[in-house]
Amino acid sequence: MQSQHIGNQFSNFLKSGSLLSILFITNVAVWLLMLLMPLVDYLYALPPGSAKAGWYGWLALSSEWDVVFHRPWTLLTYMFLHEGFWHILFNMLMLYFGGTMCCRYLNSRRFGWIYFLSGLVGGLLYLLVYNVFPVGRMQVSTLVGASAAVLGVFVAVAAYLPNQEVSLWLVRTFSIKLKWLAFIFVVVDLLSIPTNNAGGHIAHIGGALFGWFFVVVMRWANNGSVPFGNGKKASGRRHRVSLKSSWKKIFSRPQKSTSSRPLSDEEYNRRRADNQRRVDAILDKISKSGYDNLTKEEKEFLFSQSR
Repeated sequence: MQSQHIGNQFSNFLKSGSLLSILFITNVAVWLLMLLMPLVDYLYALPPGSAKAGWYGWLALSSEWDVVFHRPWTLLTYMFLHEGFWHILFNMLMLYFGGTMCCRYLNSRRFGWIYFLSGLVGGLLYLLVYNVFPVGRMQVSTLVGASAAVLGVFVAVAAYLPNQEVSLWLVRTFSIKLKWLAFIFVVVDLLSIPTNNAGGHIAHIGGALFGWFFVVVMRWANNGSVPFGNGKKASGRRHRVSLKSSWKKIFSRPQKSTSSRPLSDEEYNRRRADNQRRVDAILDKISKSGYDNLTKEEKEFLFSQSR
């Protein structure tokens, strides 16, 4: 029964039409398409690997600046290419579970920002390292995979709900806080850079850094806490207020009115501020004691604000 329930849940996810499900389906579809490239080689009497190499040449992210300059779209398209079954499997598992939590607690729009910008930052860090350090002059590399984007999403959730526990199974089932799981992922990537797939691990670090940074700026934009500080209110300088308002356009979202008449600007802004303060208070409670300790009313309110 439980496996049937999970199957129905996953089926509903694929049919939902959400950004998360579209990204999941697109990644898998592109991977399946690449599996057909040997057939293309055969039908057109091409040397083995020619068709796949051609696609990778146009879609993968090269470590050479001049190639990226002439193919800037590769900063986006590289995220949809994967090498091998285990590569796509691990990334899609992380995308499904991390993305689901991100959409639930931070909402779908923020998930989209985090996903694509984490992938972009991961790609840029990869380019920077390979063009600043001597290793880049010793070899030409290409980058593929959604790992930077996916890890950025997971780290963002872990930064927002650091004490939320998740259950894992290795030899037996055990629980671990999100902050420690994210820490393990990042440390493994750092230690793996000199061993294999250096470019991929470098991009992962870039994605993780952006996911963490996004949550820091989001908290600052929503409640005025100083980035990298101790949570105290920012000073009242006018340029800080203006900058905070600009960030809010990205990191917040307008609330829908439930009134039968149009709200005035003053009423709309007051209701929006009240709702945002309540959401922040609930999310702070989650970060301290976990989602399961919320009241039914708090869960319903949080769900209504995340749609």
